Order: sequence, then C-alpha cells, then structure tokens
Amino acid sequence: MSEEIRNLEPKLIWEYFYQLTQIPRPSKHEDAIQDYMVKFGKDLGLETIKDEIGNVIIRKPATPGMEDRKGVIFQGHLDMVPQANSGSSFDFTKDPIDAYIDGDWVTARGTTLGADNGMGVAASMAVLASKNIVHGPVEGLFTCDEETGMTGAFGLKGDVLKGDILMNLDSEDEGELYVGCAGGIDGNFYFDASLEAAPTGYKAFKLIISGLKGGHSGMDIPLERGNANKLIFRYIKHATERYGIRLADIQGGSLRNAIPREAEAVILIPDAKAGELDACVASFHELTNAELASVEPEYSFTVKATDMPAKVVSADVQSRLTKAVYGCPNGVIRMSQDMKGLVETSTNLAVVKLNGDKVVVQCLLRSSVDSGKDDLVNSIGSVFELAGAKVVFEGEYPGWKPNMDSAILKSMQNVYEKMHGKIPEIKAIHAGLECGLLGGVYPNWDMISFGPTIRFPHSPDEKVNIATVGKFYDWLLETLKNIPKK
Repeated sequence: MSEEIRNLEPKLIWEYFYQLTQIPRPSKHEDAIQDYMVKFGKDLGLETIKDEIGNVIIRKPATPGMEDRKGVIFQGHLDMVPQANSGSSFDFTKDPIDAYIDGDWVTARGTTLGADNGMGVAASMAVLASKNIVHGPVEGLFTCDEETGMTGAFGLKGDVLKGDILMNLDSEDEGELYVGCAGGIDGNFYFDASLEAAPTGYKAFKLIISGLKGGHSGMDIPLERGNANKLIFRYIKHATERYGIRLADIQGGSLRNAIPREAEAVILIPDAKAGELDACVASFHELTNAELASVEPEYSFTVKATDMPAKVVSADVQSRLTKAVYGCPNGVIRMSQDMKGLVETSTNLAVVKLNGDKVVVQCLLRSSVDSGKDDLVNSIGSVFELAGAKVVFEGEYPGWKPNMDSAILKSMQNVYEKMHGKIPEIKAIHAGLECGLLGGVYPNWDMISFGPTIRFPHSPDEKVNIATVGKFYDWLLETLKNIPKK
C-alpha cells in the first residue's frame, strides 16, 4: 500500500510526496496538480500566483530576525514522465501512483514513481508549510510541462519573482552540487508512408522487442542500454534483404526524453519463407543478446502471427526509412574534455511511429557545447534529408554554464562539510535542467541544483533512496540558516 511511505522521516516531505503520488500529473495533463498547489498555498495564507502558462508561485515571508537575508527561490517541476511496464492498463491521466517501500528505497509498482521531480516539489512544500524552520524570504516556483518541452520555463515572465538565489531541486545524487547542464533540441522527421494495398501471397507477423531498461535519455545515456528502435530496424533491414519483407506498422518508443524500451512492428513475409521466420528471429535475438547481456538481462525479441493488414508502407519509403533509422547516430557522441566522466554530446532516437499516413521519427539531441549541438543537428538532419524526410528541429533550450565563483556554491560546500566532514562533489549534468532557461530570464540569479538520490528516472524502475531524502532536506534547512545577507 502506498500509504506506508507517509510514516517515513522526514514526515512532512513524505506526506507531501504521498499526496503528489495520488494526483495524476503526466506532462500536458497538469490542471489537477496546479489546482492542488494553488489551494496548498492559499490554505497556508501565503501569496499564491498561477501565471497564464501554468506555473505556480508561492511566497513566504522571512522568519523573525532573517528579514535581511537574500531571497531564495525553490524550483521544481510539477509534471512527471508516464512510463509503465508492457501490458499494463495503468492510466496516468486517472490512476494514482502505487508507491511502496522496497528495502532502502521507495519505488512504484509497474510505473514511473514521479520522484523526478516530486521529491523536490515535496521538499519545497515542507519549507513553505513549516512553522519552525529558520529562513529568509522564500518563494516556491513550480513549473509546468518540463518533461516534454520546458513550457513553464520558456513562458516565465521576468518580473514575477523577487529572490536572488535559485535552488533547483531536480538533481538526483545526494551529496553533489550541480552547477551546469546540457542544452538540447528536438529533432522531428516525417515520412509520407505512401500506403498501398497489402500484397497477396504473404503472411503477417508481429515483431516485439520488450524487456529493455530504458531510462533517462540524458543521465542514463552513458550506460549504453539497448534502444528498441535501433534494434528493431536493424532486424527489419536484415529481414528485408534476406526475405523481402514488407512493413505494415511500426510503433517504437513513446517519449523523446526516455530511452525506448519497447517496439513493435507488423511485417509481411512471402508464404514460401514464413516457416523460416521463427528461427531467424531467434538467431538475431541470440546475436544481439550477446552484445547486450551485461546491461539488458531481460531483453526479449519475439515474433507471433497476426491478422493480415489491409495496407503496407510502400517499398520505396520502407527502404528510405529503414536506412535512415538504422544509420541515425544514437547514444554518446562525445565525452567532455573539461569534466571527467561527463557526457558532452549525445542523442536519443526516441520514437518511430506510423500515425495515419505518416511515419514520425523523433530524437532528442543534447550538448553542453553549442557548436557540438549544432554539428549534431547538421549530422542527423543530413541523414534524414538524404532519406527524403521532412526535417524539423524545434524546442531548443540553452545549457547552463558553470559559475565556480558562485556564493551559494561556496556556502553550501561549507555547510555540508560542517555537517558531514567532507566537501560535496561539484558536477555538471548531461540533462536539461531548467536553470539554463531561467537564468536567461533572470540573469542576476545565483543558481545551484541538488537533490536526494534517485535511480532510473523516466522508467518503471525509478526509485528514490530513503536515507538520502533526510540528508538532502537537512542540508537544505541548514543552508537556509546560512543564506548571505542582502
């Protein structure tokens, strides 16, 4: 039962996190969570604003004696990534998340947990609601639609917030301070399917890839997990050359910022070759499983007979689409030369789907170096242009350049060292934190990002470490006591 998490410490954070799990809040479906946050702020008697984009801002005055401190803005996003295990009937627009305690972690049954960014939002709520925390003037900035386009950050006005220090609570390793992030851009590629009548003398089968781990397309990209879209088109190319198969449907991946875990394709194979398909698929699975076994122990590739479709993608489009997807770069492109172990540039071939008479391919390209991002745009764009697709790049957002002279960085380092006897690690993250956009609107802000330890966000394996939630919150509270004066 998910209610058991309400008894964890610190109770106030876990209580609010529990409440968040009970409110459906996938990206683009955030009315309920926005209404909840507005009611939360107003019930506390705090100044509460909902802007025209859907961001919610809540202000709390300083506690007595702290009025001369710089203002702090706690920032998190209200939406979550909706991912469920294959075969699940879970409806993210209606059903509450079923969170439970699993040893040292809190996770969810068969779905994403929403700790990204529910834990950050819950921590902000705990500070806003508490009666006994010492702090200067604080504001909660709860942005909308971060996961599918950073819509809230893009639409934030420059005259709404009053604080000087932004604490982004959307990082996922306790004991680390993040001072920079990658920028990104969406790549969308459209093929006219040129559907035609299914040929006679063929049998229909469905190819199914499942069991891959998926994960966050920024933070998990260096783990070199399997990409369901790349795998299924690798096989389609092989089977087309060997058997002359025809493609009737493709449904791979679901979100541009999640590594695709599953893909299904309906193919037609000549009657005379149909008896060979099972063995061919098994052989391909054995081959690719040997490549992925250490990172994808649950990887499955199967085939089953299915109903004959009325239409198939034209042979010409099938060829061009297959070569483009097969040839499209995917994964880590370049590691940073400045920060050891940090990915500089990557891309995630996230979605390939037949929608009506169009095949849509979507990628998310990331880089902490603008020229690297531009080069990747040109590289991938060239692949799809050569394949005859319509190429659209959109939704570009900037990275966040590290400021190693940051006052809040130095303050939080000192606080953590006094608390734990060691200095926290300073890092940049290969993901699209909202800090880059927000810093463009409020260039005077001193920004930092930190949070508890969360693993496997954007996948049904998502989990948050219980002990680190308390350490993260204690660090936050102690930092508030030591905020510099104005």
